[in-house]
Amino acid sequence: MMTKLRYFLTALFLSFSAQAAIDVLEFSSAQQEKDYQSLTQELRCPQCQNNNIADSNATIAVDMRAKVYELLKEGQNKQEIINYMVERYGNFVTYNPPVTSATIILWVAPLTLVILGIFVVLRRKSNQGTTKSAVETQPILTHEQQKRLEELLKEQE
Repeated sequence: MMTKLRYFLTALFLSFSAQAAIDVLEFSSAQQEKDYQSLTQELRCPQCQNNNIADSNATIAVDMRAKVYELLKEGQNKQEIINYMVERYGNFVTYNPPVTSATIILWVAPLTLVILGIFVVLRRKSNQGTTKSAVETQPILTHEQQKRLEELLKEQE
């Protein structure tokens, strides 16, 4: 009997932690509900960074969902709501940020560094093939030493 009671209490306590909040929202039209679903999928959670606000349970995502709902109820369209969120949280909240000088640098800088690296490597390889080091240009033995070596080799034969 006691083990059954323990199992029941354990299951009861675990069920409380498994509860999730479900937003129950009422919309004026099906289009408004569709816009809400679309916006919550398109806007990124600033805290979670790679989750949209529909999937995130962070406090800021809950607040952003509430604000999206509020702005839709006020009659604002999707672009106005996106503009509001970008103004408040920055371009990071959209998955497709606009092209600005900062985003251009983020795309161009790595590409430039790769091209520069390839250029340096090719330049070094071409320089190694055309220039000879001091060891290669000067003979190892002098002329007299070379003659002496040849005489010694002939004597051993």
